[in-house]
Amino acid sequence: MKQIPMTLFGAEKLRKELEYLKNVRRPKIISDIANARDHGDLKENAEYHVARDQQGFCEGRIQEIEAKLSNAQVIDITKIPRNGRVIFGVTVSVLNLESEEQVTYRIVGDDEADFKKNLISVNSPMARGLIGKEKNDIVVIKTPNGDVDYEILNVEYL
Repeated sequence: MKQIPMTLFGAEKLRKELEYLKNVRRPKIISDIANARDHGDLKENAEYHVARDQQGFCEGRIQEIEAKLSNAQVIDITKIPRNGRVIFGVTVSVLNLESEEQVTYRIVGDDEADFKKNLISVNSPMARGLIGKEKNDIVVIKTPNGDVDYEILNVEYL
């Protein structure tokens, strides 16, 4: 199976969600199902059907997280030699040469990506364009509105 790159933070976040689902959410759903069964006829028992649906979603998410963690390639960026290149896990500051807008991104795994927090997926066009480049390099990123030129201002291994 294909290895999934993940930061330490991303792996820990998934582990916490898995622990919550197994130790809090799953027992609550089981209790809800038991309580709904006590209300009688299961065919017309909306509470029972809702609880069963929740159980299905919960069990599916547990399996999904366990699969991701078992195939995770957890990368601790602080232990990688600092050669100044943009790689998975780094924090990179770029300058849009057209708009003069400066933005700082962290390149993370697909599950960790959150554009509002400037966490971009390693598979995004921006990250793919930046990977392998160094400080002061000019990078052309293809966007739906055309090519955009960026200058790499800083690469940090945080």
